[in-house]
Amino acid sequence: MLSLLNYIILNTQLPETSVKNTVELLNEASTIPFISRYRKERTGNLDEVQIGDIVKYKEQFETLEKRKTTILKALVDQEVLTPELQKKIEATQDLTTLEDIYLPFKKSRKTKAETARKNGLEPLAKIIMSQNTSDIESVASRYIKGDINSVEDALEGARHIISEWVNERTDVRNNIRQQLERFAMISTKVVKSKKDDDNAQKFRDYFEWEETLSRIPSHRLLAILRAEKEGFIKVKIAIDNERALDKIEDRIIRSQGDCAEQIQLAIQDAYKRLLFPSLSNEALQNAREKADADAINVFAKNLKQLLLGSPLGEKRVLAIDPGFRSGCKIVCLDAQGNLKHNETIYPHPPKSDAIGAMKKIGSLAEAYKIEAIAIGNGTASRETEALIRKIHFKNDLQVFVVSEAGASIYSASKIARDEFPNYDVTVRGSVSIGRRLQDPLAELVKIDAKSIGVGQYQHDVDQTKLKSELDTVVESCVNSVGVNINTASISLLSYVSGIGPKIAENIVNFRSEKGVFNSRSAIKKVPRLGDKAFEQGAAFLRIKDAKNPLDDSAVHPESYAIVEQMAKDLGKPISELIGNSTELQKIDLKRYCTASVGLPTLQDIIKELEKPGLDIREQAKVFTFNQNIKSITDLEEGQLLPGIVNNITNFGAFVDVGIKESGLIHVSNLSDSFVSDVNAHVSLHQQVIVKVLEVDVARKRIQLKLHK
Repeated sequence: MLSLLNYIILNTQLPETSVKNTVELLNEASTIPFISRYRKERTGNLDEVQIGDIVKYKEQFETLEKRKTTILKALVDQEVLTPELQKKIEATQDLTTLEDIYLPFKKSRKTKAETARKNGLEPLAKIIMSQNTSDIESVASRYIKGDINSVEDALEGARHIISEWVNERTDVRNNIRQQLERFAMISTKVVKSKKDDDNAQKFRDYFEWEETLSRIPSHRLLAILRAEKEGFIKVKIAIDNERALDKIEDRIIRSQGDCAEQIQLAIQDAYKRLLFPSLSNEALQNAREKADADAINVFAKNLKQLLLGSPLGEKRVLAIDPGFRSGCKIVCLDAQGNLKHNETIYPHPPKSDAIGAMKKIGSLAEAYKIEAIAIGNGTASRETEALIRKIHFKNDLQVFVVSEAGASIYSASKIARDEFPNYDVTVRGSVSIGRRLQDPLAELVKIDAKSIGVGQYQHDVDQTKLKSELDTVVESCVNSVGVNINTASISLLSYVSGIGPKIAENIVNFRSEKGVFNSRSAIKKVPRLGDKAFEQGAAFLRIKDAKNPLDDSAVHPESYAIVEQMAKDLGKPISELIGNSTELQKIDLKRYCTASVGLPTLQDIIKELEKPGLDIREQAKVFTFNQNIKSITDLEEGQLLPGIVNNITNFGAFVDVGIKESGLIHVSNLSDSFVSDVNAHVSLHQQVIVKVLEVDVARKRIQLKLHK
C-alpha cells in the first residue's frame, strides 16, 4: 500500500526528509511563504514552487484515498469485496485505474446487459466467450422463453452482456486510451444556421478545422470548446476505428466460427456504444484539463508580474479617469493614498473646455503639492495625456498612463463602497487609478484577479482551480514584498501568511480604535490573533519608525535574540548594524548555529540586515507613446513604435501602442530563433519597441514584431 510520503516523493523526486518535514509543517497549518522563508533547515531549503508541488500531490493523494474508502465501502455493502480485490484497490496509484477497477460493480441505470441477465442469458454469454461451441444457434435455442422470442433475441441479449464485459476490461480500455492519446484527431464543423451570426465571426477560423488532439495548443482548444458551448460549431474526436477494433479482437477472439462471429459483433457494439463515447470524452476532458492548466499557468505568471509591477511609492498623486461626454474625473491623493479632493473637468468634445481644464489641473497640482499624475488608459486617454503635457507646472511632474483593467469592478465593489460610502463609482475608479501608480500590489489585491484581464480564456477554465492558483500567487507576492500594518487595507492584510480576512478586519478595527502599532509584539493584542497566526505572519508585517529597527525588516521575531547576540558580540547597538556591510561581514555565522537554526537562516538574516525592508520591485518609470499615433488608421506597415506589454499568452504577447486596440506579437515574431516560452522574451508591463507587420482595420487586428 502506497503511503503519502512515497506518493509525493514518486511524483516530485524530492528528498524524503524534506518531504516528511514539509508535510508535518503543512499539517501544523503553516503556510507556503512561511515554510519557504523561515523553515529552510527543516525543508532542506525548498522554494515556494517545490513546496507548492508537495501541497498539490498531498491533496491528490488525499482525494485518491477518500475515493478508495468510498469504493471499498460500496463493495462491502454489495458483499462482493474479496481480499484480492481489496489489495488491488489499495495498491492503485491513480483515479483512472481505480474507476476502471470499480466499473463492473457500479450500480448504474437499467442497461441492455442487465435486462439480458434478468432474461437468463448470462450462461449463453459465457458459452459464447468460451469459444468451444461450433453450433451456437442450437445452444441459443434453449434460451427461448419469456421475453426471448427467437434465437436472434437470445444471441442479441448475450452479445449485450459480452459488450459490457468487453467495456469493463482494463486492458481493452487502456489500449484505446493509448490510441486516443497518440492518434486522436479533433475536428470541427460550423452549425449552418449560425454561420452568418455576427457573434460567430470571431470563431470563423474554426468553422472547418482538424488537428491532432495531443498537439493542439491550449488557447486553440479553449477557443474551440467555447465556440461549441455557444452553439456555433460541432466538435468531433476520431481515431482509426478499424485499427482500434482489430486491437480488441486480437485480445479476445482466439477461434473461428459462430462464437467468434458473435464476439466480433459484441466487440463492435461495445466499441460504438460504450467504449469510444466514454473514452473519447475522457480524452477530450484530459486535453481540456491540460489546456486549463496551461491557461491558468499563463494567468498566474501574468498576475505575478502585474502585482509586482513598479510602484511609484509614497508620492502625492493627481489621478484622472479620462472621458469625452461625461468629462474627466479628477482626484487628488496624499502620499498614503487618502482622497483629498475630487471634481470633474470637460476638456474634450462636446464641451471642449481645454483652457479651463488646464488651469484647474495646474491650480490643483500646486494646492495639493502634487508630485505625479496618473492617467487611466481607457477612452480619451491619449487626448488627456496630450492636454496634460501642454500645462506648464511650477514643479516638474512625472506623467504616467496607468492600466484601468478591473478599476470598474473595484469601484462598484463592497470594498470600494465601504472605503468611500459618500462617493460615486466614478470617484472610486479615479482613486483606484491613482493608487495603482503609488502601489499596484496594494490596490490590485482588492479586485477579483479574474477581472484584471491578463490571461487567456480565464472565464472558460476550471474556476475552482483558477481561484486556488491565483490566491496562491497573490499570497506569494504580498508576503515577498511585506506589508505596512499601519496603512494596509483589509484586502492586503488578508493575504499575509496566517492572517486571513477575519483577523485582517480585526487588525484594522484595532488600529482605528487604539491607534497605530508601535511594535510587532503589540500585534498580539489584536482579538483572535493567537500564537500561531503571530508565528506565521509577524515577519511579513512591517512597523515603520519602530523603536526596534528589526520590526521594519524581514527578520522573524523568533530570531531577534540571535541578532541581539551578534550586536552584543560586536559591541554595537543593533541600529548600528543595520546597513553596515563592513561590520556584518565580520560575523562568523557558524558561532550562532543551533539545533534549529542553521546557515540558511543566518545568511538570510545578514542579507536582510544589509538592506532591511528592501522592496524587491523596481520603481515606476515614465513612458511616452508615439504622439502621432492616435487610432488604428494611423498605423502603417514598417513603423517602429514604443509600446508596453499588457498581456502574455502561450501564442504571443499583446502590446499597447497607445490606441484602443492592442497589437499582437505572435510567438513566431518574438525572436528569429524558436521560442518555447513567451515569458523568456518579454514580461508584463515591459517597455518595448515593436515593428508593425500588418494592420487589418476591418477586424481591428494588428500584427507586430519585437524589435531588438
